[in-house]
Amino acid sequence: QVRLVESGGGSVQAGGSLELSCAASGSTYRHYWGWFRQAPGKEREGVAVLYTGGVSFTYYADSMKGRFTISQDKAKNTLYLQMNSLKPEDTAMYYCAAGDGVTNVLNWVEYRYWGQGTQVTVSS
Repeated sequence: QVRLVESGGGSVQAGGSLELSCAASGSTYRHYWGWFRQAPGKEREGVAVLYTGGVSFTYYADSMKGRFTISQDKAKNTLYLQMNSLKPEDTAMYYCAAGDGVTNVLNWVEYRYWGQGTQVTVSS
């Protein structure tokens, strides 16, 4: 089992920045670590994923490329999402997730472990 706890959400104006954190505990030997988000009335969508099985790779949804950065501090068992140039359409609940054997890295249904989420609100 993996326990994930997100933090760092809040309210910010358009163009601002936020950094989300996800503290992991338990069985943290997972290869895929990701951030997903869900806005009211919309389906959950992939934001960014970090693959840590050997050589690390990062994956981003197209609309996040160049604005968001996913990273991990292994010593602290913490995953981060740095979000810059935020837009009102980035407003959502952001979730941290972990899994193994993922084939479509930005598909949320393939992740087994989830945090409770942290709210991000971007005003115009």
